This record gives sequence, C-alpha cells and structure tokens, in this order.
Amino acid sequence: MNLSFIKQHSKSALVILAASMMAGCASSGVRNPSGVAVTEMRPDERGFVAGTGMESQDLVAVTDKMSRSILGIPQIAQAQGVPCVVLDPVKNETRFPINKDIFLTRIRTQLNSKSAGKVSFLARDRMDALQKERNMKLAGQVTANADPRVVEFKGADYFLTGSLQGMTTRTSAGTSDYILYAFQLIDARTSAIVWEDSAEIKKQGLEDAAYR
Repeated sequence: MNLSFIKQHSKSALVILAASMMAGCASSGVRNPSGVAVTEMRPDERGFVAGTGMESQDLVAVTDKMSRSILGIPQIAQAQGVPCVVLDPVKNETRFPINKDIFLTRIRTQLNSKSAGKVSFLARDRMDALQKERNMKLAGQVTANADPRVVEFKGADYFLTGSLQGMTTRTSAGTSDYILYAFQLIDARTSAIVWEDSAEIKKQGLEDAAYR
C-alpha cells in the first residue's frame, strides 16, 4: 500500500476523532442524577437536595423571627434617638462547619431594610479603612462635606451576638440532628442582656450534610 496514502488516511482519522471529542465536550453539561436541569428555588423552600444539617430555609426562618422579635422590644421600638448596634461573632458549637456569621448578616440586612431607621449598625469590621480615612482627614490630605476637623466614631449601645448549639444521634436507622439557634442583644454599658430569643429545629434522615 502507498505510504503517502496511509499517512493521509491516518491524518483524516485523527481529525475526525478530534472533531468527535470536541462535539462531545460541547454537548455535555452538569446534570443532577435524575437528568433534570438545575432548578431555581426560593431560599425559604426545602429542596430535593437535603440533609439533617442547617439549610437555607432554616436560615431564612430563624433570621426572620429574630428580626421581628428585636423590633418589638422597648429598647428599640421606644428608644430616644437611634440605638447603635455592633455585630459580635456568632459561636458555632454544632458539628456543622458552616459560615456562622451569615445569620447576623441576614438579621442586619433585614433590620436595615425594614426597621424604618429605628436601629443603626456600626461597621466595626471596616475599622482599618475607617481609621485610615480619619487620619487622612485630620492630616488635611482629604476633605469631607462635614468639618474635617470633627471626625469621630460612634460608640455601640448594644452588641448583637448569638450561638448555634447542636445535639446529634446516630443509629442504624439514620441520623437525627437538633439545633438550637439563640441570639442576644447586650447593653454595651451595663453588659445586661436586654433581649434574647431562640429557634429550635430537629431533623432526621438517612443523609448527612456536607458543606463547602
């Protein structure tokens, strides 16, 4: 057989193989085991991917309850002026390695959007940037609409914090998880707990939860 014919035939076969592989890659996609495309759901809706741990619907239910509860206490509803609140990190004492501070973040956003200015949150997590800006204003490097010589940070009236605590039971029948979500509003001057509320959620199932 002619050598040049063999080489040409081999090149053609390689081109066809490469084209087939590219077509296969282009047509493939991420699909769940049932073959259904990705489903968009409400954050407060329980989905078909679930375990016994914390899920988005738990986050929404708990933080909605806490936000409503805080707005109803006299220290906020009947305050003279606008109380200033600082977020203090949540303690996660459960077995689930979740982003614990997402609870306080959602409580803060709920209160900021629905409290009609009855409460103010201080951005203590941005203190490095705020301090740098303050120093530049005091040094005359930058100016502000207000008097640049009068630059001060507000102090906290209250600290908002909380804890997540859990209890787990495992048997041959499956896994059971109980989680207590507890939050407190603490007077920054007296250390008194002026408000506290909690939510309890218990789940049982065969599947455990994994977080990324």
